[in-house]
Amino acid sequence: MIAENFTFLYHGFGIASDPFNILLMAIGILLGVIIGVLPGLGGANGVAILLPLTFSMSPTSAIILLTCIYWGALFGGAITSVLFNIPGEPWSVATTFDGHPMARSGRAGEALTAAFTSSFVGAFFAIVMITLIAPLVAQFALQFGPAEKFAVYFLAFASFVGMSKEPPAKTIVSMMIGFALAAVGLDMVTGQLRLTFGITELLNGFDFLIAVIGLFGIGEILLTMEEGLEFRGKAAKIDPKVVWKTWKTLPRYWMTSLRSCIIGCWMGITPAGATPASFMAYGIAKRVSKNGKNFGNGEIEGVVAPETAAHAAGTAAMLPMLALGVPGSPTAAVLLGGLLIWGLQPGPMLFVEQAEFVWGLIASMYLGNIVGLILVLTTVPLFASILRIPFSIIAPVILVICAIGAYTVNNNVFDVIMMMVFGVLGYLLKKTNYPLAPLVLAIVLGDSAEEAFRQALLSSGGAVSVFWSNGLVSSIMGLGLIAGLWPLIGLAFSKLRGTSAQPA
Repeated sequence: MIAENFTFLYHGFGIASDPFNILLMAIGILLGVIIGVLPGLGGANGVAILLPLTFSMSPTSAIILLTCIYWGALFGGAITSVLFNIPGEPWSVATTFDGHPMARSGRAGEALTAAFTSSFVGAFFAIVMITLIAPLVAQFALQFGPAEKFAVYFLAFASFVGMSKEPPAKTIVSMMIGFALAAVGLDMVTGQLRLTFGITELLNGFDFLIAVIGLFGIGEILLTMEEGLEFRGKAAKIDPKVVWKTWKTLPRYWMTSLRSCIIGCWMGITPAGATPASFMAYGIAKRVSKNGKNFGNGEIEGVVAPETAAHAAGTAAMLPMLALGVPGSPTAAVLLGGLLIWGLQPGPMLFVEQAEFVWGLIASMYLGNIVGLILVLTTVPLFASILRIPFSIIAPVILVICAIGAYTVNNNVFDVIMMMVFGVLGYLLKKTNYPLAPLVLAIVLGDSAEEAFRQALLSSGGAVSVFWSNGLVSSIMGLGLIAGLWPLIGLAFSKLRGTSAQPA
């Protein structure tokens, strides 16, 4: 099995190393770094906005471009965090704690080299894990029937509720909005129309891409324009001497890197995400390190831990998306929608029916990670200068790109109008601190989850006990219940500890 996988991976490198695909990697990384440098955009927004550009490409080339945009955004977020004390991405907040103090003390090159190298290490660890584990997970998932498939979806939804850093009530509300949007259109089982309100353009429901561009792209830009960002920061130049000096220092922190890789991979496979992974890795490193008291004053270990964990989490989120068809992050959800648009069904059969595509993608992760490290180490001053451009100029350009992307989906002005409606919805949800990731997950998986649920009930004659009918489905449903109720379980344990600590 392992030897066969390495044979597939070898052929995947043959696909990924095609000159056109290498060019797409470089373009994707550069675009991603720009997106990561601009605060508020983020990898999911960038992938959603640029997804229409890939419709004329082969699925393999398209997914290589989009994943490299994601890698670039992960790299780019560190630039603003270190130089400007402005997190380019939510997961880069922890990097500012020690990265910006290093820049203020004249060690910006050292901080950025440590951040980029740690990002490379975290992503590489996660890619190796995907290479070894994804085929096994996919093979195991071939045993799944409708009940097991619904149990996996239920576990994903419940994990977002119980394991996310967001308040469970707000996560549920956001998810319910996504389920309602996913239900719009023609019911393929009964043939009845649902929630169309007489609007003929809604017969096929909401296009996933339109919703994502509006929610992420337009919503984020409206919020950023309202905040009126001003960029001021430190200059940086990375020369070979700084890189080499930093690389000689980093092996001292191998235990921090390994621990952060494991934390990141776990948080990426579960839908907790890169942001809590970076904070958890930083907090544990501060607690364990002998220099923990110096964290926050420019300690290089305080840059290594969050960057390694964030990239490991961001990359590991691809594992459940490819093997099970369940995205582990908002960006993975957008990529899942892209695969569906190209006629590919993520899940266990993808490794059987589209092995060339899967292994080409996995091989491109290795190459894209290397290309990304080289590019960011050589182009930091260029991307840092982007922040000198007033956001009042950048924002309208992004809005126009979003509108073009929405129109090109179906060549329909109605889609542009709906994009703006979703943009306002995304803006309102962000203003009221409702998470968008569960909403996107529900839009992407809502129909599939409903179909699996109904098929399972039809096969059992309407008996809900079908979801507990064997050990596999019972185990997955049990894990889902534990994940969904985890906040209550944690609260109960806290009360028990408090009671046992009180004197009799």
